[in-house]
Amino acid sequence: MSEAAILRPKELKTNDRGGGARTTPLVTRKCGSTSMINGITAFDPGAAIGLHKHNCEESVMVIEGQAIAEIDGVQHHMDTNDTTWIPANVPHRFINASDKPMRIFWTYASIDATRTMIATGEERTIDAEHVQKAG
Repeated sequence: MSEAAILRPKELKTNDRGGGARTTPLVTRKCGSTSMINGITAFDPGAAIGLHKHNCEESVMVIEGQAIAEIDGVQHHMDTNDTTWIPANVPHRFINASDKPMRIFWTYASIDATRTMIATGEERTIDAEHVQKAG
């Protein structure tokens, strides 16, 4: 059995994802999780993540600022504390269309979560993204 963990984002490595987005992984298999992963992604003003889908459910909460969640071709305005639930394989992305910082807290329902970019079909595990862009 794994031990409980207290994770402090300010003490963890943040990965630059390019285009004004930075991700801090929190709960991962590194801390002993066997069924979920989560983290925080910060977006500079005007930043967006490309349209993509996952192989598992995802929930995202806006924890700072305002976001546009584009889910299956429909754009939804989100305020702080608004939360999504996105089924597996549904194309989506998050956009910061404001002139202020925006942050989201995301949770995937699998430690083996993948991201497939709609434009290119490129697929990688969420874990691989965190290792690849680590710095």
